Amino acid sequence: MSKPVYLATVGMSKFGRSFPETRTEELAIQALTAAADFLKMTPAELKSYIHTCYYGHFADHFGDQLLGESVIHDRLGLDPLGNIGVKTGGATGGSTMWEAIKAVASGYSNCSLALGWERMDEAPTDEGNHLISAAADKDWETPMGHIYTGYYAVMAQRYWKIFGKSEDSFRRTMAEVSVKNHGYARMNPYAQAPMKITVDDVIKSPIVADPLRVLDCCLMSVGAACGIVCDEKTAYELTDNPLRIWIGAGSHTLRVADRRDMEIPLLPNEKVGQYDDLATRFPGADRYPGFTGFLAARVAAYYAYNMTGIKDPTDDLDVVELHDAFTISDIQTYEDVGIRPYGEGRDYIESGDAYHINPKTGKPGKLPSNLSGGLIGTMHAVGATGLMQIAEVGYQIWNRWDEIHEDSAKWKEFGREKPSDWTSLQVKGAKRGLAISHAGVGSHVTATILMDPNHLLKED
Repeated sequence: MSKPVYLATVGMSKFGRSFPETRTEELAIQALTAAADFLKMTPAELKSYIHTCYYGHFADHFGDQLLGESVIHDRLGLDPLGNIGVKTGGATGGSTMWEAIKAVASGYSNCSLALGWERMDEAPTDEGNHLISAAADKDWETPMGHIYTGYYAVMAQRYWKIFGKSEDSFRRTMAEVSVKNHGYARMNPYAQAPMKITVDDVIKSPIVADPLRVLDCCLMSVGAACGIVCDEKTAYELTDNPLRIWIGAGSHTLRVADRRDMEIPLLPNEKVGQYDDLATRFPGADRYPGFTGFLAARVAAYYAYNMTGIKDPTDDLDVVELHDAFTISDIQTYEDVGIRPYGEGRDYIESGDAYHINPKTGKPGKLPSNLSGGLIGTMHAVGATGLMQIAEVGYQIWNRWDEIHEDSAKWKEFGREKPSDWTSLQVKGAKRGLAISHAGVGSHVTATILMDPNHLLKED
């Protein structure tokens, strides 16, 4: 029987396209120092609790350093504690936290650090995209000259034809995702790409791979993020308000063409037979997951929901951070994790449910997503991304989002101008949240659930 695991604190550096003046080790120190500051402790005091360390770093190519985790561990002053490096592509941040949680749940550790980073500014963008694409199947896909935008462009075309019914309105819905997330990034001093843009700005931005344009795509970033998980006794020594944390994980074949047709695994809010007529309602939707869904995300959500007692994510959760590597993958994920049924993902955006304030009603959105700005607006420093998402959900449930994002001194420290129309994106009364960390074209996915311990849905 596993032990309950608690998230005690989180922290991150600022994120940007390039920090030539800042070493990677310094960014990691900034993240850990922020986690200590969050508890009103010194870094030395916080480090005295740590027993094991897990480090997420996706691409050795960028930093020209193998065993980067050893360098970071040394610079953080954590030798001789045991440490392990973790790599699962875009899901590296979530997978790193998964490993840290397992160390505590098993009883091996009472306190584990999960810290991730990426250094993507030591290669030009075109070379960087090629290096990232090496996480696809090198024998069968990389020789075609693809970058990940190319992979997702094919998925976007397929999804648009089947579930978007080739309607121009669906293209505008995709663009709305970018407008929303870049807009929320304006309220985040950590964010790399805050923008006040329109749907037409997105659609008219330079094309990368049809139909995806520059503003449909995530960022290439530099930065670090971390979280510390503990058993109950240790967590309450560190803070009087730790959060419960669980992670479900899934995977699928690296090569998308190897994905066999199968029945759709059902989540707790779905019924047997619900998708029997899917291909009738949406001609072409006769294969699952095909090029329109991610089995790994569905499996990760399945395990996470069953561990935590979640029946319907829209009703049981208050905030989500999803892996918006591209506007299309964001929409696909709405369906994979059960926020909307397969074929109806666009409604999550079009209904206004995904917004902090529903633009159609002027009332709070039913399940706000990516209030951080997401990967499109804030960052995709790959090894840190999943940990940033977990941190942002945590800030919401701790009711400390404003504290982290409003402070004018922080905006000044980061060299960023706080907008005159800065608006709080705190979700009032948030008790439970979800963060999705996703790799490649869905080869690895983790689903992290955070809950206020006083608002659990299921007893241990």
